[in-house]
Amino acid sequence: MIFDKLRKFNVVFDSPEVNSPPVFSSGDVVSGKVVLELATESKVSSLKLHAEGFAKVHWTESRSAGSSTAYTQNYSDEVEYLNRREVLLQADNGEMTTLPAGRHEYPFSFQLPEETLVTSFEGKHGSIRYWVKVKLHRPWTTVKKIKKEFTVIEPIDINTPSLLAPQAGTKEKMARIWYRNAGQVTVTAKIDRKGYTPGEVIPVFAEFDNSTSRSVLPKAYITQTQTFIARGTMKQKRAVVATLCGDAVGARRRESWHGRAIKIPPVGPSILQCRIIRVEYALKVCVDIPGTSKLCLELPLVMGTIPLHPFGSRTSSVSSQYSLNLDWLHMAIPEQPEPPPDYSSVVSDEEAVRSTPAARPEDDLSGILQRSLMAYVQEFRFRPPPVYSEVDPNPAPFSMRPRCMTC
Repeated sequence: MIFDKLRKFNVVFDSPEVNSPPVFSSGDVVSGKVVLELATESKVSSLKLHAEGFAKVHWTESRSAGSSTAYTQNYSDEVEYLNRREVLLQADNGEMTTLPAGRHEYPFSFQLPEETLVTSFEGKHGSIRYWVKVKLHRPWTTVKKIKKEFTVIEPIDINTPSLLAPQAGTKEKMARIWYRNAGQVTVTAKIDRKGYTPGEVIPVFAEFDNSTSRSVLPKAYITQTQTFIARGTMKQKRAVVATLCGDAVGARRRESWHGRAIKIPPVGPSILQCRIIRVEYALKVCVDIPGTSKLCLELPLVMGTIPLHPFGSRTSSVSSQYSLNLDWLHMAIPEQPEPPPDYSSVVSDEEAVRSTPAARPEDDLSGILQRSLMAYVQEFRFRPPPVYSEVDPNPAPFSMRPRCMTC
């Protein structure tokens, strides 16, 4: 039969490293070859390649139109980033091309747009994907298609003034027991910079002033927020990707963290330039206060791809830039780590009320989102992060003078 004539039909990308998929960024040249292996002589009308890149979002929400009437509202949007076509094989006069039995290779090459692309991403309500699709047209048979995705990671260099700037803040809360004030809790925190890369350790400098009559418990979290936007409506998915728990601060006492370490797990870079999908990170320094909602101070983070003081030229190809910092794709996780807390246990009661959506049926994610996930997925698909060291290498004395953390 004619279907048996085609033994192999696949796409192979050129890669500088053996057994390692290539990584591209805007302006790079994507090259490779289409491989055909025929069992017998075969006639071919054409062989065409189409390269595409899209950001897409989709989710559904249930609406009520009365006591007994309900309907489902669909939200979807997309942004095109790549559209290239190339003819690999086609006779000039429109006639058939006869290929002998055996292996045939057809090279292809195209340049990604010079304007900034967006990092590949897979999430619950959306994705950013790039792929090449090849169609083989033959007489008297259906068109044979093959599709292969490739990875785009837009570099984020943390060696810039805005990402090297220290981040600091102060927040206070009056604790209440029944209808009377029980004293004030104040948290002041500072980190060395805004930009980090996966695998780095963030030294947290913080001061906790507990003026209440009960002990409070300080904690720190790294959170990730995925935001999907369609038709003027926003949907968010939040997760805690790393956690750090400190020692209790006694009643009417003050304690400090002198560079308490929290390690960044293997997560994907921040996505800040896409119109319909954003991935953002933050460091939350919180205090659990008995009898009242927790106090949380949030410091923004940007997850970059080019680490602090990288070696080599910054104008080199993205593949060589990532040779140093792609370890976050393969970082090993201990066999039995302690899972991070739910996001609901991190936010304050007021914030939880504002961000909690109305009850609705499970979203229908069939269709465009039913795809295999990639290793650099921003949604936390790895094992939960390990228990990071909570031992202060420079413990503070029992009594400590007040210290300004924002200076």
